[in-house]
Amino acid sequence: MKIIEVKKLHRYYTSRDKKRVTALNNVSFDIFDNEIFGILGTNGAGKTTLIKIMSTFLAPSEGCVKVFGKKTFGEEKSIRPKINFIFGGERGLYNRLSAYDNLLFFGDLYLVPYSELKKRINYLLELVGLYEVKDRKVETFSKGMVQKLQIAKGLINDPLVLFLDEPTIGLDPVAVNDLHNIIYDLKARGKTIILTTHYMHEADKLCDRIAFISKGEILDIGTSDELKLKYLNTTDAELEDLFVKVMK
Repeated sequence: MKIIEVKKLHRYYTSRDKKRVTALNNVSFDIFDNEIFGILGTNGAGKTTLIKIMSTFLAPSEGCVKVFGKKTFGEEKSIRPKINFIFGGERGLYNRLSAYDNLLFFGDLYLVPYSELKKRINYLLELVGLYEVKDRKVETFSKGMVQKLQIAKGLINDPLVLFLDEPTIGLDPVAVNDLHNIIYDLKARGKTIILTTHYMHEADKLCDRIAFISKGEILDIGTSDELKLKYLNTTDAELEDLFVKVMK
């Protein structure tokens, strides 16, 4: 079943010197229920713009994106309670609040019932290894701790669709492995996950299908093995080698 439909999507913006710049050009693809879908590309390829449109944060210039059959621009209110996102880095948290109070705030925004919310916050803080520091202000956290809190925040409403934009930035190898296990668990529970990452081994390990994007255009989509066989004539190659080949 199609969960996300991207149809003839274009996104333009105006540069400082008043020129029109194309961020996305005629992008079309579908993402299916319970799929881990990877979006790979170089810096500036359009990955984050695409994620923002799919997750209702940015309007398309032309074309449309539907999630659960609803348009992300114009019908976003019926989509947002069912989705969430995890951004890499330190965006989207309140540094002067504690870890617990951040999750309390965002859980309230998603209208999670208070009695359920308290249990969920404690569960998520345990899950990401921050329970012992739940009352500390975020401004005292390391980058890795902040990213762990981002993960907890992204799961606060138990979303059906989760967007992950560079989610392992700042995480040590143990924390990366923990996040990968969380992603596997979410898939086992029927969730749909969209992932952007610069780490090729991560995409190869996690993703059911991969889309390569360059200069705002989708170059190809398929499973890792399908694309390796198509471009490199073997399934034993590293995804990094495939990435370089496709981007050329």
